[in-house]
This record gives sequence, C-alpha cells and structure tokens, in this order.
Amino acid sequence: MKKIHNEGKKVGDIILYALSTCIWCKKTKQLLKDLGIDFYYVDVDLLDKKDMKAAEKEIMKWNPDRSFPTLVKDNKFCITGYKPDEIKEKVL
Repeated sequence: MKKIHNEGKKVGDIILYALSTCIWCKKTKQLLKDLGIDFYYVDVDLLDKKDMKAAEKEIMKWNPDRSFPTLVKDNKFCITGYKPDEIKEKVL
C-alpha cells in the first residue's frame, strides 16, 4: 500500500487514511502540515483494489464505521473526522 510521506517534526508514527475528494480529509492534511508534523497519508480511493482492501482492513481495526478521515497515532489510538482541537491535544 502506497503511503505518501509529509516530512515535518516527528511526534510519533502518524498515518492518516483519507479520501482524495473529502473536504474534511483535506482539512486534516492541511492542519497536520500547518502544525509541521511528520506524517504519512493514504488516499484510499486512489488505491488499486488489492491495496484498497488492505487499507479498509487496517481502518476497521480502529474505526469499524470506516469513516474518513481516520488518523492513527503510534498504533495506540485513532481520531476520526476533522477534529482540530483533539488532534492538537493528542497528537502534539
């Protein structure tokens, strides 16, 4: 599964599962960039079928509703939806 890296300040292992057309996903990516955080993201809708199934399986571990965006930090917790205050509190 291809993950796109956004270099920045390392605050943990952060993966953002997103959709390329989702406004809330775009806002979350922009927030992480504005905060200067190092993270990886996957635009799930742009993956091939095999990788899309793998991504959905991974998302299901954290977010059974499979809603987007889903942000996972350090394989310990996730934040679903665009929640700037929660992201700033828990990710930084």
